[in-house]
Amino acid sequence: MLEANERQLVDVAEGIVRSLPAGEIHTVAAAAMDVNGDTHTGVNVFHFTGGPCAELVAIGAAAGAGGEPLITIVAVGDDERGVIAPCGRCRQVLLDLHPDVYAIVPEDGELRSRPIRELLPSSYHRQDTTGRRRVVYFHPRHFDSIVAGRKTATVRFRDPLQVGPAVFSFDDGHTVRRLDGEVKGVNARKVATLTDDDAHREDFEDRDLFLAALSVQYPDLNDNDVVDVVSFQIVKP
Repeated sequence: MLEANERQLVDVAEGIVRSLPAGEIHTVAAAAMDVNGDTHTGVNVFHFTGGPCAELVAIGAAAGAGGEPLITIVAVGDDERGVIAPCGRCRQVLLDLHPDVYAIVPEDGELRSRPIRELLPSSYHRQDTTGRRRVVYFHPRHFDSIVAGRKTATVRFRDPLQVGPAVFSFDDGHTVRRLDGEVKGVNARKVATLTDDDAHREDFEDRDLFLAALSVQYPDLNDNDVVDVVSFQIVKP
């Protein structure tokens, strides 16, 4: 089930595609949300020499508006086709330019939001040397703790992060808040080796409370699983 802001993104794309003139030139509309909660849109341009998909036009519109990382994107087809999944080319472009974006796709009769990396398994990853900011997603309850400096680490399971500049995104399903930051280190550890010190950096009183919270976030996690202990800091203006 989609969150309210994801549903709104679908509504925006649906509204645009229904307003398009009949014909074969413009048949798909896309809407994308960035880390500021701003929406960027685009429509496809069909031509016999080739033309961009709606998602690529939306990516360009977002770049023209300031180039903030995208966090969600959706495409809707004309003639009441509804939400359509991005094509292979768009998946690769999104993975290269916005590797942390979620795409809204139809699955089993429902709409779901999926990380783009899950839609392109065993994919080619471009070696990025431009210092592109990555998006790190946090539950909104962590916002105040991170701002206050009580939470300076996060443990992730099968959620790859990398050292470098980042945007921390806090999405409650209705509004999006952000903090600029930096991932300082990513260390692979077995769950069994996590300590009270790790718990304190996550703003928990002790290891037991911390592990209990991890088990809620990752129900299948066990002591022998390898997780990433990610240290970070916010970058104040």
